Amino acid sequence: MTISLSRRVRRVSLSANAAAKLKTTTLREAGRDILDLTTGEPDFDTPEHIKRAACAAIAAGATKYTPTAGVRALREAVRRKLAAENRLDYPLAGIVVANGAKQIVFNAFAATLDEGDEVLVPVPYWPSFPDIVRFNDGTPVFLECPLEQGYKLTPEQLEAHIGPRTRWLILNSPGNPSGALYDEAELAALAAVLRRHPQVLILLDELYEHIRFDGRPPLGLLNVAPDLQARSLLVGGVSKTYAMTGWRVGFGAAPEALATAMTVVQSQAASGASSVGQAAALAAFAGGLEFLPAQVAAYRERRDLLVEALAAVDGLEVLAPQGGFFVFVRCVGLLGRRCADGRHLDGEADVLDYLLESGVSGVAGSAYGLSPYFRLSIATATDSVVEAGRRIALACAALREELPA
Repeated sequence: MTISLSRRVRRVSLSANAAAKLKTTTLREAGRDILDLTTGEPDFDTPEHIKRAACAAIAAGATKYTPTAGVRALREAVRRKLAAENRLDYPLAGIVVANGAKQIVFNAFAATLDEGDEVLVPVPYWPSFPDIVRFNDGTPVFLECPLEQGYKLTPEQLEAHIGPRTRWLILNSPGNPSGALYDEAELAALAAVLRRHPQVLILLDELYEHIRFDGRPPLGLLNVAPDLQARSLLVGGVSKTYAMTGWRVGFGAAPEALATAMTVVQSQAASGASSVGQAAALAAFAGGLEFLPAQVAAYRERRDLLVEALAAVDGLEVLAPQGGFFVFVRCVGLLGRRCADGRHLDGEADVLDYLLESGVSGVAGSAYGLSPYFRLSIATATDSVVEAGRRIALACAALREELPA
């Protein structure tokens, strides 16, 4: 029997990140020595006080259904966190909790997009953004932001791409995969454009807000342009800051009407987030960030080590990320070169396969909308990052220039 699939599901694909991770895992299980730099998942453990809070919640019987929008105590904690860390004031009715930040994004687009509505997606992008847009009948409109402009959207680009069907702009800072951070002047310039187009909603992905290497507190669009809060959705969570990727708790802060609509979507899709996960997230927000500087320092050291190693490699171009877990590398200079066995590197897929044979796995830049690039994660042991840089340098040095015909 052939099962007919919907047009909706045929418009999207499995995550390229997950596919790269699976390929790496399969090779490692077969005995290959592969350094896995595919996944943006902290190698640090969830802090002990958070794990203890989860165990205490189970012991106390907090194992029942939760309110769809989230447990009130956690929503209040998110509200306090936004006030203290982000200098933003939200009513409790504007705070919603979901099964990870990805569901927040999905709920928002499901609640607001109709067929033909457009969402502006700066490139490079987190791969789920365009697919979630497509799944909800919208059309992603890509705004290419290459290395030369620091992987950041310019106000001129934004103005040029806003049209009569533009419904949303996505703004991700620090960026995944680029690590790009928008400064105050850049945010103010984008805000000036957005004020001229009041029909455009703004999705602010700030999952990596505390993983920044300038020593400064989080700075977002709404700090620079508080008047835009009435049409913005701020997306956050506990996965990156608190090393809680598997707990699956994210939150959104939005205008009340949007928060209510997102809750309606979630009520039919997944109901409330895990009671135990929410208890853990509550402990995370209540426990402070004393552990964080040491972790950010480790990420910064890994960034510096990897960028230094790759910047010295002929054929690679790298811009030091300002935050996040990743180093995004342009590899156009390797294309056309030959491996020792005579094979040519004709595209980024060939480059990634060649590096995999050399013992390093990453993710192709096409997954993020830019080619030829690849992404490497620094959310792994420092020794592994150093060794990955060494292996990549040796592998690239072994390539041969193609002689002209």
